[in-house]
Amino acid sequence: MQTLFNQIDALKLYGLRQALQHQLDQPSHYDDLSFSERLLHLMQSEQQDRDHRKQQRLIAQAKFKLLATAQGIDYQHPRGLTASVMRDLLQGEWLKRHQNVLLTGPCGSGKTYLACALGHTACLQGYGVKYYRISRLLLELTQSKADGTYQTALKRLAKLPLLILDDWGLEPLKASQRNDLMEIMDDRHGVSSTILISQLPTEEWYQSIGDNTLADAILDRLMHNAHRIKLKGESMRKMQSKIDAT
Repeated sequence: MQTLFNQIDALKLYGLRQALQHQLDQPSHYDDLSFSERLLHLMQSEQQDRDHRKQQRLIAQAKFKLLATAQGIDYQHPRGLTASVMRDLLQGEWLKRHQNVLLTGPCGSGKTYLACALGHTACLQGYGVKYYRISRLLLELTQSKADGTYQTALKRLAKLPLLILDDWGLEPLKASQRNDLMEIMDDRHGVSSTILISQLPTEEWYQSIGDNTLADAILDRLMHNAHRIKLKGESMRKMQSKIDAT
């Protein structure tokens, strides 16, 4: 038996090992099962373990700003968020169709939490995700030009099934940054999904980009078949502070 366990460990079949140990510790629970049924149970346990480890790896790699989950979404505060809309998005069909999500609303309305919750759910569904504040992403791309890894960075972004960009339109863009965004959105258009988070309403995004021609090209790729969620109302952080103070 130890030889068997050594072989299982060598093959890194961690889920199978745990399930086999359980079968050995609780033999009466499996007496009525055939050999093939017990083997199926071992294989299913291994698959479940691999799926779980993959999900945890994807969540860690995403670098979410907030530890947000679908279960933690607040539908009680009146901010224009419809449970049915979020339920449809959380099912993930928009990711299969390579569509985008545009989240707008005032500071503190919960935009980033919703985006991270959608990203977390995407990780559980097996999608690779990465969260960026847009200023941080543009800085990394500028640095990659200096060290010769710019094309590699663009390819890495293009391969991401879901890219989350926060603080869209918060700072004016330089010409080189507009070109960077154009490269990113062109590579991703129709083959992957993007979530954009902004305090600005979508009608002000053209002006925030600063170049009409590039703005048309970038936003056409982002807004085509995009799901739009426009939040409103008082900051949820301020409301929570008032509740805590009472």
